[in-house]
Amino acid sequence: MPVFRNLTKVAKQALLSTPVCGCQPLTVAVRTISFSPRQVTSDASFHSVSFSETDHPKVLITGGLGQLGVGLAKLLRKRFGKNNVILSDIRKPPNNVFHSGPFIYSDILDYKNLREIVVNNRITWLVHYSALLSAVGEANVALARSVNITGLHNILDIAAEHGLRLFVPSTIGAFGPSSPRNPTPDVCVQRPRTIYGVSKVHAELMGEYYHHRYGLDFRCLRYPGIISADSMPGGGTTDYAVQIFHDAIKTGKFECNLRPDSRLPMMYIDDCLRATLEVLEAPADTLSMRTYNINAMSFTPEELAQELRKQMPELEVTYNIDPVRQAIADSWPMDFDDSNARNDWGWKHDYDLPELVQTMLNYLESERVRSLCRVEPLD
Repeated sequence: MPVFRNLTKVAKQALLSTPVCGCQPLTVAVRTISFSPRQVTSDASFHSVSFSETDHPKVLITGGLGQLGVGLAKLLRKRFGKNNVILSDIRKPPNNVFHSGPFIYSDILDYKNLREIVVNNRITWLVHYSALLSAVGEANVALARSVNITGLHNILDIAAEHGLRLFVPSTIGAFGPSSPRNPTPDVCVQRPRTIYGVSKVHAELMGEYYHHRYGLDFRCLRYPGIISADSMPGGGTTDYAVQIFHDAIKTGKFECNLRPDSRLPMMYIDDCLRATLEVLEAPADTLSMRTYNINAMSFTPEELAQELRKQMPELEVTYNIDPVRQAIADSWPMDFDDSNARNDWGWKHDYDLPELVQTMLNYLESERVRSLCRVEPLD
């Protein structure tokens, strides 16, 4: 250390002294990256890439094997081209997903890996779906904190550094028992009581901060409970509204882990994916805020069961309340006020409860018939 300090002192004196040869003093160039909050090595090179509205974006979806990623990739590939949408996850994809378009391994906790993916594939839009959901997060808070918060920080820094358009979903779980519940506006007291909700409020505020501080094009939708037929429940409090359809067709019986009167906002997946595309494509000057509520319907387990019985009169529903999930549901909104999304960028849902039930039953019944018709190959 003394040697290093002496060398530093000598170098400093040499730089500050006037040279006897009459040459200009030596100057040291220092690069500062004003738009990136993370320190970058001095030998990094940066290239400005112009992106016009007529070009197709190059999209990366993290956490792509979850409930929403595969469906969004299909929608975006149809609009922008198969090779312009890259699905990523840390899990091995099923064959149909792997062969449907580009798929790569991506760990959001590995900053270097993420940065290489963005640079090597010239990504312009990033959809960040990696997260642990509410009930799963409560069972493993440390992992949820790591994935939902530390992973988000990596995403934010890379998006700011490379000028990406970043979409991060939020949730009804971003609200708490002190929030107005019926309806819940875009801006109000939040104070969630789950690590999932806390991490989503953190994401909303960090995204808006990066937007104002670094000019990041951050966009966020607070999703209600999302119902889809082609994916199994993934650990969320609203998952009963998916499981009931699978159990109704398979056994004619369903045991619900929430009270029959637990009202929550819900949405069919097609509406959710379309809303995500619409807010991503919305001109920036139409967005009066960076985080919006979106909604389609609100119902209770009992109301959903009654609608199902119109098609399946023999359906039996019993209730075995999970106190953890019930406490979460009781702290969440009963209905979302999404008037700002409807006014700013024209959001409008297509599916109400009757259409939702009919669509789910049609899909699952066709899948059941298809599976019965499959013929196993002979050895």
